[in-house]
Amino acid sequence: MSTETSINPEKIPPNDTAAERALLGAIMLDAAGSGEDRVWDLCLTRDIVEDSFYDDRHRVVFATMRELARQSKPVDLLTVTSELQRKRRLKAIGGGAYLQNIADSTPTVAHAEYYISLVRDKHLRRMMIDRATATIRKCYDADDYPDPQAVLGDAEKSFLEIGMKNTDTMPWHDAIQLSFERLNAMFETNGSKLDGLSTGLTHLDERLRGLKPGEMIVIAARPSVGKTSLAMNIAECAALGEDMDGNRTKTDNGKQHPVMIFSLEMPVEALAQRMIAGRAKMNVWKVSRALCSASEKKNLTTNLFQSLDKLKSAPIIVDDAAGLDIMDLRARARRAKKAHGIELIVIDYLQLCKCADKARQSRVIEVTEISQQIKAMAKELKIPVIVLSQLSRANEQRGDKYEKPKLSDLRDSGAIEQDADVVFLLRRPSRTPSDPESNDQNLAIIDVAKNRNGEIGEVKVNFYREFVRFGDRPIEHKEGDNFTTSEPEPAPTQATLDYGDLTS
Repeated sequence: MSTETSINPEKIPPNDTAAERALLGAIMLDAAGSGEDRVWDLCLTRDIVEDSFYDDRHRVVFATMRELARQSKPVDLLTVTSELQRKRRLKAIGGGAYLQNIADSTPTVAHAEYYISLVRDKHLRRMMIDRATATIRKCYDADDYPDPQAVLGDAEKSFLEIGMKNTDTMPWHDAIQLSFERLNAMFETNGSKLDGLSTGLTHLDERLRGLKPGEMIVIAARPSVGKTSLAMNIAECAALGEDMDGNRTKTDNGKQHPVMIFSLEMPVEALAQRMIAGRAKMNVWKVSRALCSASEKKNLTTNLFQSLDKLKSAPIIVDDAAGLDIMDLRARARRAKKAHGIELIVIDYLQLCKCADKARQSRVIEVTEISQQIKAMAKELKIPVIVLSQLSRANEQRGDKYEKPKLSDLRDSGAIEQDADVVFLLRRPSRTPSDPESNDQNLAIIDVAKNRNGEIGEVKVNFYREFVRFGDRPIEHKEGDNFTTSEPEPAPTQATLDYGDLTS
């Protein structure tokens, strides 16, 4: 028996022409009777369009009604007939007699919502058949669609779009009320409650007001500066409901938030080892070379078991598939959102993503599409998405003694800067000998170079490279919006040795 799937071209697609006629009749009778166009408004809110009608004649009639409505003209039997006659399309739909018959055969306007649901349901079925047919054709056409995962991603996206068309936008008065409640809550909490997820870094949270739903947050840096470490630290804090020091987050009383990590560069085992060692404040380099004393080993063992207990139960999902197509990545994220209720996504990193649809074009076009898809995913899933990005060498070639990166240094495409809601430009002065603060081995600077919904500016934090972990840095509040760091805080344990660069 052949496994080949075939579609019967003789089978009539789902339709209900009687319901279509009744709906068109209800629109005309409602306008002629009450003059309030209630049925027409229902059609708009339920996303009834020309393609919702299977009969070509009904499509023409509805298109004419839509044109009349756009011109603020009444939509009744007389105006529709007159407009069709003016466009010389009346004869094509069966003449004025056909329209009169539609109006006469409509039982009542009161059942309009039921007619709309029948028409809409049949249209949904036809759309699903069309998309399923397109997917089947792609499955057979291996030459033009060599990656089955990309085909799967396209299929999920196309089916999801059908459901999204039926999603109602929040009414304006509800949006105003909700916004008022959030603003009013700021007075009651004295600004202590964040608008989104905590990063685990107090002073960064103060500037951002949290990682907000629907935002695309870019962490950009040169290689081996610590962007992966920062992203993983934030993911860990969100998943455990704790800050970088292990204290319960105050803003949501230590609530745990499921996190999904797309690790396109590192395998899940390496990611897990880095996370547990960092939380236990364990210097892997030193331990692996047997440079710890007996007391240090005892303390580290205790810390390791405590970290193990916490991280084992953390709601973290890791996908370490290499070279993911962006559409496949979006499909996996949707499934994770549905199955696990994820509230944060981390992608490490953007330049390792692929886009099969644009791969044959320039790299700039491909990265532009990837960036746009990531932003669309954040809005679609209504959760913050942290994406890591490489910087070009431009900051090292400008002659700036600080070697401060700029937004224009984002690699491969300016679309990343455009699509992102928040951009962190991460640097460590100790890696730049000409920087006046290069002697401070623990200093890391997170430059919030773009913040669509808040403040920009530099936030100074501590980075303990032997633990590959970030932490808060004491600050003094000065006049205006400037902050001055106090004396550098020492690492939580023994003095730092030259362990090499362990960051990514």
